[in-house]
Amino acid sequence: MFNRRHLLLAGTGLAASGAIALGGCFKSKSSGILDTAYINGEIWTGSSDTHLVASIGFAGNRITAIGKDAVSAATGPMTQIIDLKGAFMAPGMIDNHSHFLLASQSLTQINLRQASTPEIFTNMIGEKARSLGPGKWILGGNWDEQLWGGELPSHQWIDSGTPENPVAIARLDLHSLFLNALALKLAGIDRNTPDPQGGVIVRDAHGEPTGVLKDNARDFVLRVIPDPTIQEKQASFREGIAHGLSFGVTQMHVKAITWDDHDTLRALRTHGETDMRFSSFIPIKDWERLHTLIQEEGRGDEWVRWGGVKGVFDGSLGAGTAWFRDPYTDEPDNSGMAFDNTKDLHQWILDADRHNLHVAIHAIGDYANEQVLDIFEQTIAKNGPRDRRFLIEHAQHLNPKSFPRFKELDVIASMQPYHAIDDGRWAVNRIGEARLNGTYAFGSLLKAGATVSFGTDWPVAPLDPRLGLEAAVLRQTIDGANPEGWLPEEKITIEQALKAYTVTNAYAGFQEDTFGKLLPGYTADFVIYEENLLTVDPEKIGDVKIIQTVVNGESRFGNAV
Repeated sequence: MFNRRHLLLAGTGLAASGAIALGGCFKSKSSGILDTAYINGEIWTGSSDTHLVASIGFAGNRITAIGKDAVSAATGPMTQIIDLKGAFMAPGMIDNHSHFLLASQSLTQINLRQASTPEIFTNMIGEKARSLGPGKWILGGNWDEQLWGGELPSHQWIDSGTPENPVAIARLDLHSLFLNALALKLAGIDRNTPDPQGGVIVRDAHGEPTGVLKDNARDFVLRVIPDPTIQEKQASFREGIAHGLSFGVTQMHVKAITWDDHDTLRALRTHGETDMRFSSFIPIKDWERLHTLIQEEGRGDEWVRWGGVKGVFDGSLGAGTAWFRDPYTDEPDNSGMAFDNTKDLHQWILDADRHNLHVAIHAIGDYANEQVLDIFEQTIAKNGPRDRRFLIEHAQHLNPKSFPRFKELDVIASMQPYHAIDDGRWAVNRIGEARLNGTYAFGSLLKAGATVSFGTDWPVAPLDPRLGLEAAVLRQTIDGANPEGWLPEEKITIEQALKAYTVTNAYAGFQEDTFGKLLPGYTADFVIYEENLLTVDPEKIGDVKIIQTVVNGESRFGNAV
């Protein structure tokens, strides 16, 4: 069932090292007494062998016993016992893709997700200018021209209301920025400014810039926006962490395109635990810098890790820059574009992989995905076999012939299910009916044996895994137009979706022996829900209350007592 909240919110083997089976339950070889025991619950372990147990216990930050008998045997007089009273527990949610600093900053910036008409859009920006005062940049965004019929905004819409405030606000997919006249001037953009490689300056019928910059053209203005201080960035990160913990997110894979997130994370870690865990990916063109950092300092710790690189092959469907083999249905002269020079990206992938870095590549269009799979196959052939776990970020629009290649090459499809119920409102207008076969193909990829992981791409989608789970299971578009599901043949089960957010994301981060499951030897990262996500009405998944989020054995949000 359509819920307005959607619009308002914008395996491996069973036994961990050192664990043994004991009478149908599992207990570590250590006979130590538990610090904390959760009992009388419905606890989904993430393992198909144990599935659901009633009790779980941990000492320090490690789970040491699961199952009623094992937990009871390890309970001592000082053990804190928490009665779940039938509540549901699952491993902590791991988000496979975010732009965390940008998203965290957006929590206090303008949010245009509800701007459903040009008039509302214009008025909201004008109100923000008045509240900020002269000279302040208006940043943030989340605008979506599809809400008012598809016409891209023009700077003339907002110039009279923002004469003294430069505006640079992002489309919800982050692949376009919208500027007012003042920001265009500060960025040095006029009718004579050429389009950069991999970018577009949108122009009107007279050749004048409209204010919309796509993909690499955004760099013109990004370099003139004042950079926040490191203290301001850390404060934003803290707000984002609290936001994520409230939704049960215990670990975040940051797939940024600058070093800002990484540098902020490292600075934040010097102050102690970060409350949420992070895996940091840096721009692939800087792989040598990352390799040097690893040689000098290692790969971080269980709170902040690094060693991954991210490349961007093409743009987005909404911006018309995702790269397809055939032209867009609504733009016959446009097939999309490569974000980076293909030859350069190929060499960066080869070099990064040769130096044992974890490679993730953004690809949206079918042609971009085909080429990335080709490059991965060639890289494997040149650099030799090893456990590399290549990632394709998004893998949104695939030629069905590509499905089996993910398994054959051990490439992980790093996908974001909320995008399906968002783009599903208008995707057919862009690419036509035929190319929908292979679009957000969660079910087809899993049937082909591919490894599929889930996340949000926050701030492009809300940082709430419950909405992603619901989207994967129901595929009901956020406009309410597809109550039976958009491309319903690609629906998956709630357990498949939960695994994609937990077990598979741990695997995607080379952490499958430590995170993603609730088994002896694993770290005590988990979420407690008021209702069982496996059995609740799928249309209510997004509304199930989160009672507590625990990271490293400590409560970071809520309280189950």
